[in-house]
Amino acid sequence: MNFHAFRQAFFDYGCFSTHQLYVLQPEFNSNNLTRWVKQGLLVKLRNGFYAFREYLEKPGFSLFISNRIYKPSYISLHTALAFYGIIPEAVTQITAVSSLKTAVFKNDFGIYSYKNVREELFFGYELKPMEDRSILFAFPEKALLDLLYLYPFYNTEAEIENLRLDNDYLANDLNKTRFDEYACRYESKALIKRVNIMKKVYEL
Repeated sequence: MNFHAFRQAFFDYGCFSTHQLYVLQPEFNSNNLTRWVKQGLLVKLRNGFYAFREYLEKPGFSLFISNRIYKPSYISLHTALAFYGIIPEAVTQITAVSSLKTAVFKNDFGIYSYKNVREELFFGYELKPMEDRSILFAFPEKALLDLLYLYPFYNTEAEIENLRLDNDYLANDLNKTRFDEYACRYESKALIKRVNIMKKVYEL
């Protein structure tokens, strides 16, 4: 199979795995992938996952990749909080939560960081439409709780002030009922302590 025929068959996938490839093309020669990466036609995302280079220009596609290359996972933590405008900083990594072990992958689309939670805490996300694809994304309340839970140094008023959370968002847009219900589901006294400090700092 030459690259033109391969591109016609797989381009709409955007991101694909070698497993998908061999299901559809059992006789495919994997050496082609190595050659096409060297030629700049494909981007290697991690072992067994590739994307067409043209997708580097597509807004939001780097977020879609996060869901695809490490399953199950959903966008959360700093990336989700920045997306919702809850924290002011632009983020340098794409951050996600997974029930698999903690992992980091680097490729031409960015740095992908995955934090582990136990399976019963893998909740609080939705399928969010972006461009022509959909992405598993934490609700704002879950992204904030994931941050407080997974980064235990946010345990003082000074550290939580340093987050510079958006007061207007917390006061007017955060679903406080969902936030409190989700917080209880963690069954973590340490998390509740951090939540109470946050509520004090931001007068919630």
